[in-house]
Amino acid sequence: MTKNNFVVGFMLFAIFFGAGNLIFPPKLGLESGGHFLPAILGFITTGVGLPLLGIIVSACYEGGYKSALNRIHPWFSLIFLAAIYLSIGPFFAGPRTGATAYEIAVLPFLKEPSTISLFIFTLIYFSLTLWLSLNPSKMVDRIGAILTPVLIISIIGLVIRAFFLLNTETIHPAVSENSWLFKGVIDGYFTMDALASLAFSVIVLNAIKAKGVSPSALIKQTVVAGVIAASALGVIYFSLGWIGNHIEISQDTLATLEANKQDLGTYILNTITIQAFGEYGRMVLGIIVSLACLTTAVGLCASVSEYFNEVFPKISYRTYVIIFCLLSMLIANLGLKEVITRSIPVLLILYPIAMTVILMLGINALHHIPLLGQRLAVGLVTIISILSVIGTGFTDQLPFKSYSMEWMPFAIIGLVTGYIIHHLIKKR
Repeated sequence: MTKNNFVVGFMLFAIFFGAGNLIFPPKLGLESGGHFLPAILGFITTGVGLPLLGIIVSACYEGGYKSALNRIHPWFSLIFLAAIYLSIGPFFAGPRTGATAYEIAVLPFLKEPSTISLFIFTLIYFSLTLWLSLNPSKMVDRIGAILTPVLIISIIGLVIRAFFLLNTETIHPAVSENSWLFKGVIDGYFTMDALASLAFSVIVLNAIKAKGVSPSALIKQTVVAGVIAASALGVIYFSLGWIGNHIEISQDTLATLEANKQDLGTYILNTITIQAFGEYGRMVLGIIVSLACLTTAVGLCASVSEYFNEVFPKISYRTYVIIFCLLSMLIANLGLKEVITRSIPVLLILYPIAMTVILMLGINALHHIPLLGQRLAVGLVTIISILSVIGTGFTDQLPFKSYSMEWMPFAIIGLVTGYIIHHLIKKR
C-alpha cells in the first residue's frame, strides 16, 4: 500500500465526511438500545459502503454515470440526475447544513428555539454561502482542508473522553421496530452520500487522477482508497452511535425535544461535549461544525449551479446560485427536524433507483447486461418506489415491504427478463 493510496483515501474521506452527517449515528444509537450492532451496521452499509461503491463503479465507465445513464435513456438520465442534484442541493442537503449549524452553534446558548433567531442565522449563513459561491476562490478549499482535520481530531477527542465518562453498561430500551438492521439502512439514506456519489463521481475521479493516478490503475487505486476511506468513516460513525447508545437522557427531556421540534442527534452531541469539555468546548465545536457546514454548503451550491447551467445554459450560473441559496434559506427555516422529515419520501424514491443503478452497472462492468435488461430493471424499480411512497394496497402486500426492500425482486425480475428476451431475439 503506497503513500498515494492514503492521500487519495483521505481525500475520499474528506469528500464524504460532512458535518451534517454527525447527527444521525447518535440518534440511531439512542433509539436502537440493545439492537445497536445490527442498526449501526445497516447505517454503515448505506451511509458508507454504498457511496464508496458508487465511486468505484463510476471509475469503470468513461464519462461516469451521465454517459452510462444516457445509454439507458437520455430523458431518464436528465430527470434522475436533476432530482439528485436538487435533493443534495437546495431542497434538502443544502438547507440541512444551515439548520444543523444553527442547532449546534446557536440554539444551545438560547433559552428556547425561536423563528426569529433561526431566520437571522440562516440569513447570514446563506448570504455568506451566496457570496462565496459567486466568488469562487481557493479560500473555501483551504478552509475545508484545515477544518476537516480539526473536526476529525475534535471528534476523536470527544469519543475518547466519552468512553471514560459514560457507563458502558447502559443500554436504552429500543423503540419498536421490525428489523433494526434495515432501520439502520434507511437512516443511512439520510446522509445522501450515495446520491452525491452519483452526482459528483466525475469530479471525484478527476481529483483522484490529479493525484497522479494513471487511467489504467484508476479502478485499483479507487478500490484501495475506498477501503481506507470506508474504514475511517465506519469507525467514526460507530463511535458516535456508541455515544448515543450509552448517554443518559430522561423521558422528560425527550418529550421536550419532541415538543420543540429539536433534533435528537444535535442534542446528544451538545450534551456529551458539555460533559466532556464544558461550555467552552461546546462553543469551539459549534464554531468548527458551523464552518465545516458552510464549506459544504458552498460546494453543494456551486456544483449544483454548474450542473444546471451546463444543462440549461440560457440561465446564468449567477442566477442559479441566487435561486438555490434563497430556496435553501427558506427551507432551512422549517427547522432541522422538519427538513429531515420532509426529505424522507423523496429519498425513499431516489435511493432504490440509485442502489439499482450502482449495483446493476457494477455487475455490467464484470458481465455485460443487455440494454433491455437495464431499462426494465430501472423502470420497474422506479414505478415500485413511487407507488410504495404514495401508498397503495398492492405495494403493501409485496415481499420485503416491512424492510423497505420491496423494490429488489423487481430489479432482479427486470434484469432476468431483459436478459432472456435479448437472447431469444438474438437467436432468431
